[in-house]
Amino acid sequence: MTNKEQLDELLLNKTTPEVARDLLGMYLEYVTPTGTVGGYIVDAEAYLGPEDEAAHSFGMRRTPRVAAMYEKPGTIYLYTMHTHRILNIITQPEGIPQGVMIRAIEPATGVAQMSINRGGKTGPDISNGPGKLVAALGLPQELYGQSILDSPLHFVFEKTKIPKKIMALPRIGIPNKGEWTDKPLRFVVAGNPYLSLQRKNLVEEDWGWRKRK
Repeated sequence: MTNKEQLDELLLNKTTPEVARDLLGMYLEYVTPTGTVGGYIVDAEAYLGPEDEAAHSFGMRRTPRVAAMYEKPGTIYLYTMHTHRILNIITQPEGIPQGVMIRAIEPATGVAQMSINRGGKTGPDISNGPGKLVAALGLPQELYGQSILDSPLHFVFEKTKIPKKIMALPRIGIPNKGEWTDKPLRFVVAGNPYLSLQRKNLVEEDWGWRKRK
């Protein structure tokens, strides 16, 4: 299949939580003039605007900041929170503002550069949070509104890994949003050390991946 066909298979005709689950193990790559960096998605949160009180598009809110949320599936939505840039991917047809926040990746390519981008951090602290992974990859705001299909930031489908077990958990940092605070809309690769707020005693030897056949 072509990359477009594979992206369509990943995103189309699915609910946003289903997309969030299916993004786990996907290889995310960013190509720059100075080198390539990338890693495996291990932690992702679904946002179900307009009914989701935690979503930027709650109530069909439309501002210049959230314009990308109303674009076609695969559109990159970047925003800044507490000085940290956060990466989201739009998941539903144009005009339905839902998406998935990428919370954490397991670095695989250009790890030394990712460490430098993070001020010398090593191990899970390189990319075990949404702001951390964007900094580690060095993603610029110019990617806003571009497509995950054909921008310098894209998926490499041939490198996909398969999680042994996926856990559904409440999203992180969503206080005072009624039922939306506790809905299990965060999906993680169980046993992976790069999860946000991962406890060391829960890390598995194989980091939660199935062995390749």
